[in-house]
Amino acid sequence: MKQININTSFTVFSSAEELPQEVQSLMQQAVEIRKKAYAPYSKFRVGTALLLDNGKVVLGSNQENAAYPSGLCAERVAIFQSGAIYPEAKIIKLAVTAASDNNETKSPIPPCGACRQSISEYEFKQDSPIEIYFMGESGEVYKSDSIKNLLPLSFDKNFL
Repeated sequence: MKQININTSFTVFSSAEELPQEVQSLMQQAVEIRKKAYAPYSKFRVGTALLLDNGKVVLGSNQENAAYPSGLCAERVAIFQSGAIYPEAKIIKLAVTAASDNNETKSPIPPCGACRQSISEYEFKQDSPIEIYFMGESGEVYKSDSIKNLLPLSFDKNFL
């Protein structure tokens, strides 16, 4: 038997105002699209903005459904939309923000497991890391240099 240790590393910004200007703009777009989320059941709104290597920004917000598994998270809405519209573009940066209608979210809210897998697929596909910034409604912003910090043992096409 052996033991392995996996270490992850994040950069922590005290607030969105501390982010580099380009990322502040991206996060502000994520905040604005978050407000348009369709979240009548969970009352939990998520917005995502992706910066592509062609300079385009693609937005996504969570879209719920009365048949819960049929809904889609903001991150996957944006990632799949970018893949459909700009299939050759690489995702450079991804900004995520989440807010509840019921209480203020002050802690950074990371992508869920399904979204992590989808981000991993695109990072693997493009063979370059995606910077991921995530926050709640206010407070600290976490930055990961790659999905590998959030999903260190990823599943990809090499296992198929």
